[in-house]
Amino acid sequence: MSQHSYLAHTADERTAMLESLGFTTQAELFSSIPESLQQFDLKLPPALSELELLQELETLQKQNQPVQISFLGGGAYHHFIPAALDTLVSRSEFLTAYTPYQAEVSQGTLQVIYEFQSLLCTLTGMEIANASSYEGATATAEAMMMAHRLTRRNHILVSAALHPEYREVLKTYADATGLTLETSALQGFQTQSESFQSETEPAALVVQYPNFFGELENLQALANWVHQRKGLLIVVMADPTVLGVLEAPGNLGADIVCGEAQSFGNTLSLGGPYLGFLTAREAHLRQMPGRLCGLAQDQAGKRAFTLVLQTREQHIRRERATSNICTNQGLMALAATVWLSLLGKAGLQELASLCLKQAHHLAKRIAELPGFEVVNSGPFFHEFVVKSTEPIETLFARLKKAHVLPGLRLQTWYPELENHFLVTVTEMNRPADLDHFIDLLAQVSSS
Repeated sequence: MSQHSYLAHTADERTAMLESLGFTTQAELFSSIPESLQQFDLKLPPALSELELLQELETLQKQNQPVQISFLGGGAYHHFIPAALDTLVSRSEFLTAYTPYQAEVSQGTLQVIYEFQSLLCTLTGMEIANASSYEGATATAEAMMMAHRLTRRNHILVSAALHPEYREVLKTYADATGLTLETSALQGFQTQSESFQSETEPAALVVQYPNFFGELENLQALANWVHQRKGLLIVVMADPTVLGVLEAPGNLGADIVCGEAQSFGNTLSLGGPYLGFLTAREAHLRQMPGRLCGLAQDQAGKRAFTLVLQTREQHIRRERATSNICTNQGLMALAATVWLSLLGKAGLQELASLCLKQAHHLAKRIAELPGFEVVNSGPFFHEFVVKSTEPIETLFARLKKAHVLPGLRLQTWYPELENHFLVTVTEMNRPADLDHFIDLLAQVSSS
C-alpha cells in the first residue's frame, strides 16, 4: 500500500478500514471505476522550493493582460470596498469565522450573524433572514424548495428574465425533487404573466429585480397575480446595492426575497466564494432553510446571542431537514456586514444613485451613435441591453485590444439576441472611462 505524506492514517489503519469494507487492497476498493479513468498522468513538473514557487508565480502573473475598463455584470459586480474592511475582517476574533458548533461560546461570530440578518431584513423589507446560503443561484433554489413546502404544490413558474444560470440550477433541483418548471415567454425583457394563464395552482412565481436585462419588473402587479392563485412571489436580487434607491421588495408584495450579496463588500475573486442570502415573512419561519441567530438573555440578564431553529440535517433527522447545505458563509457575511456598516444608509443611497445616473448617462450617449441601439423598453437601473449592427465578435475583439470589456454577450443564453450585449455601470466606472468607451464605439460606428 502506497504511503501518502499528508494523510494521517497509518498503513495498518488503512488496512483495517479496507477489511471492514470487505476489501484487501485499495485497488479492489476502486474496482468499480473504469480502468481507463484510473490510469492517467498529471505531467506535473518536479517539486519546487517556496522561493522557486514564488518566482514561478511572479513569472506567470506577468502574463496577465491589463484590463483598464470593464462593463461586465450580469450577476457579479465590481463595487468600491473601503480599505478599512480588510483590516476589520482580518481581526483575530474573526480569523476562524465558520459554523459555530459550540455556538453560544462564539458570541462575536453570533453577533455578526445577527447583525447580518438584521441588515438584510431592513433592506429587503422582510421580517426574517437566514445566515446563509452558498451563493445566489443556490439561495434561489432553496427559496423554490421553501415555497414547495409551504404551499404543498409542485409547479414553479419562472421568469425568462431570471438569470439563465440561476434557472439552470433551479432545473437541477426540480429534476431531483419531482418539481415542474414553466418558463415565461421572453418579450420586451419583462416577465409575461399572460403566458402562465393556464396555470391556476402554482407554488411560486420566481422573478428577478432588477431582472437579468437590468429592467425593473412591476413587482406589485406580479404579486397580485400570483397571490390570486394562492402562490408565493419569490424575488431574486443579483445586486442588492440597488436597494439604496429602489423600494424594498417586501413592500411590493414579495413573500421571499433571495439572491447574491457579493456586491456587499466581497471582491469578484474570479467567481467565488460568494454569498447567498434568503429573507422571508415571519409566517414562513418554520420552513426557512439554514440557520437563524436570535437575541436572548443569559442567566445574569445580560444580552446573549444564540442559534435558533437549526433545521439542518446535522441537528434534526435528515428527512425533516429543510436544507442539507450546512456551511455558513461566515467570512463573506462578515465582509457584507462590515461593508454596509461602513457605508451606512446615506452612503448606500449615494452609491446606488451614482450607478443609476452614470448608467443612464452612458445609455443615452450610446443610443446617439449610429449602429448602436439601447433596446430596453422599460425602466432600468444600472444595466441595459445594447444592439450592435457590427458583429459582436468583431466589436468585442476591437475593444479588447483597447483593454475594454464592453459587457456580456446575450446570445450565449438567448440565441435570438444575436449581436446584443449587456452593459453594466457601477460607481467604479469613472466619467473618463465612459468617455473613452463612447470614443471607441464611435470609431467602430464611423468605420
